[in-house]
Amino acid sequence: MRNLLYLGFLVFCVSIFASCGGNSNDVLIETSQGDIVIRLFDETPKHRDNFKKLVAEGYYDGTLFHRVIPTFMIQGGDPQSIGATPDQPLGGGGPGYMIDQEIGSPHLRGAVAAARTQNPEKASSGSQFYIVTGQPQSAASIDQIQTMKSIQYSPEQRAAYEKDGGRPDLDMDYTVFGEVVSGMDVVDKISALATGRQNRPTEDVVMETVIMK
Repeated sequence: MRNLLYLGFLVFCVSIFASCGGNSNDVLIETSQGDIVIRLFDETPKHRDNFKKLVAEGYYDGTLFHRVIPTFMIQGGDPQSIGATPDQPLGGGGPGYMIDQEIGSPHLRGAVAAARTQNPEKASSGSQFYIVTGQPQSAASIDQIQTMKSIQYSPEQRAAYEKDGGRPDLDMDYTVFGEVVSGMDVVDKISALATGRQNRPTEDVVMETVIMK
């Protein structure tokens, strides 16, 4: 009987562990330039769940980081970028829907945010996202953004903007729904690549596989 109870407890622990693993918010993006791991925020459930859904479908596999601007961001998630020719315009593709905005988190270095077209609701693209590189901000520039946008940054957020950088000018306009937890060196590497028309890297940066960790 004691052995049966122990076995039952073991099975229970394994099932709990598997359940916890299945609920992970960490996403591994294996690119042709190296691996990036992002963590999705529970504070943005619509964006979190949509991203998980697309990952599970293999939606991002083979897509490109098609738009790269140094000291700003790298952008990807356009399904039309799969197998795109070098002169093909990119940036207009998606799953055919938008996501209601969940604006709140700041655009600190490493932030993962939803791209969008201009719309009064600030609704996000259904699939396209960008990762912020940015640059360190002065105290004066942060003060200016706070005044212009009626934002009150916490001391920790101000310190992060001043030390590590980001793009506070985008705050309150785009939804940040995650952050890079590993591979920011890869993001910087991609950000530094030579680009051509529409800021597309002249060497394709492919998201070879995107999976939940």
